[in-house]
Amino acid sequence: MSKKKILKIGITGGIGSGKSIICRIFGCFGVPIYDADSRARWIMNNHQTLQQEVTAEFGAEAYDSQGQLNRPYMANQVFNDSNKVKILNQLVHPKVGQDFAAWVQLYPNAPYLLKEAALMFESGSNQALDYVMTVFAPKDVRIKRVLQRDPQRSEEQVKAIFGKQLAEEEKIKRADFVVYNDDQQMVLPQVVRLHEQFLNL
Repeated sequence: MSKKKILKIGITGGIGSGKSIICRIFGCFGVPIYDADSRARWIMNNHQTLQQEVTAEFGAEAYDSQGQLNRPYMANQVFNDSNKVKILNQLVHPKVGQDFAAWVQLYPNAPYLLKEAALMFESGSNQALDYVMTVFAPKDVRIKRVLQRDPQRSEEQVKAIFGKQLAEEEKIKRADFVVYNDDQQMVLPQVVRLHEQFLNL
């Protein structure tokens, strides 16, 4: 008998869209969730080969004396340099892809798996998934949420981050499913409906 294929579904959305909250609701249904962004941070601090590659590309200051990523230095290096962003992504994304593939094997009996990532379409990681849903919220709502959550950020900084991410309209166009987390529509019924759909895919 052939082994059942595990359904892999991506969840993405711009900063402040509330995708982490949506993930927590799916988690209540017992769905395993892979957080690509936090795993990428972990890998950058713990993957020896990657650390060597990043240091070779960005200099010894990329890591501190404890071998932890020097985040302010790296942010300064890449934030306004699209070429450096591209180089860093080319180093990190394949390692995250390998880590995700290994993680998938841990859940052979899951009804389906979710992969959460902010830059899913931008990184091309959607290609390794069966479907992608995006979480949508209008720009003004997202700015308000981020400023409440991260009081150290200014509105200009938040808008600069928006500029690095794919436009919401484009995400909706490319996604297979959309969750509207716009403070107008109830989120729970949307997630329940999607969960039931995913169980039948």
